[in-house]
Amino acid sequence: MNRNDLLRDTYLEVNLDALEHNINEIKKVIGSEVEIAAAVKSNGYGYGSTHIAPTLYNNGVKYLAVANLLEAVELKNSNPHYNVFIMGHTPDYYLEIAVKYNLTITIFSYNQAKLLSEIGGKFNKTISVHIKYDTGFNRLGFKYGNKSMKEISKIFKLNNLYIEGVFSHLSLKSYESDLEQLSRFKCLINYLEKNNLYPKYYHICDSISGIDYPDFRLDMIRPGAAIYGLKSFKSKDISLKNIGIFKSKISSIKTLLEGEGVSYDYMWISKKETKIATVPFGYGDGYPRNMFGKGEVTVNNIRCPIVGVLCMDQCIIDVSNIQNPYVGQEVIIWSDGSDNTVSIQELSEKAGTNKNEIVARITRRVPRVYMKNDEISSVSNYLL
Repeated sequence: MNRNDLLRDTYLEVNLDALEHNINEIKKVIGSEVEIAAAVKSNGYGYGSTHIAPTLYNNGVKYLAVANLLEAVELKNSNPHYNVFIMGHTPDYYLEIAVKYNLTITIFSYNQAKLLSEIGGKFNKTISVHIKYDTGFNRLGFKYGNKSMKEISKIFKLNNLYIEGVFSHLSLKSYESDLEQLSRFKCLINYLEKNNLYPKYYHICDSISGIDYPDFRLDMIRPGAAIYGLKSFKSKDISLKNIGIFKSKISSIKTLLEGEGVSYDYMWISKKETKIATVPFGYGDGYPRNMFGKGEVTVNNIRCPIVGVLCMDQCIIDVSNIQNPYVGQEVIIWSDGSDNTVSIQELSEKAGTNKNEIVARITRRVPRVYMKNDEISSVSNYLL
């Protein structure tokens, strides 16, 4: 690795082979009749959307699904041939930009659909859209019911629009409540079919439901966490791999005497002579600040507790159990749990959050190093 590509010792290593493995495992489970819209929102869950996109696309992913226009434009600028689907709201005043980039747009009002139809006429384009139907998540979408079904059917009659898909989102509270949402969605499907309206895709599944609920898969699923090896589903019929390792290196070592404090407010005071090391990562890199008193990292396969309040840019660890620690020694902040490392699951539980947040919060100042066939494929440093 060329250190000039990183300019710091803290970085996220991303395994593209593991990513490819996960996509192909998902495809085996869902079958060839169901398409995949891979969720690469929030910079590909922190792993770098433009750098993981080629692996996803080359392994049969139909759509790269993002949350907003800005994320979509980033992907289109990296490769204009990508099919990019904006799952969130695109305000009216940005619609012409979305059309310019040939994006697939989510709509959930007749007025916006009508405006899109007019924009399509203005630019002599047919605009691909997916209509969102709210079956009980109560976020975005036409609220389920007869009035909305009639509004949706009117959208199919507008010019310059290709109604490629209709979709919804499950709350995942329980199988029973999810089944109720699916039933509401199927009422819409039946209504549209009775009116001879046939979009290409119906979709309602994320990673969990897409793997655990075969009857929910319909024409397409939208996996996010599963692509990155983050497992919240119950099925044992699929084997996924964690794709990331968050790494750093020791920058300083010193010995504290009994009674000396560490970091802000001396929230941690040594009870005996203690060897500590400073590591250049902190909450400014996306690591949870609330890990005081419970956070650990791994050095040479040995867990080292984080001591003192985590700083924005640095943290201090107890290396008393490490034989001959040295400046420049590798530190694993989190990984897959092997070799005594902290897994994303463990970290998320201790931090009181979910796995998706742990990876998505990795900030721009952390370089990403992409591995392929056990070699460095590329390095991404957003600050250069």
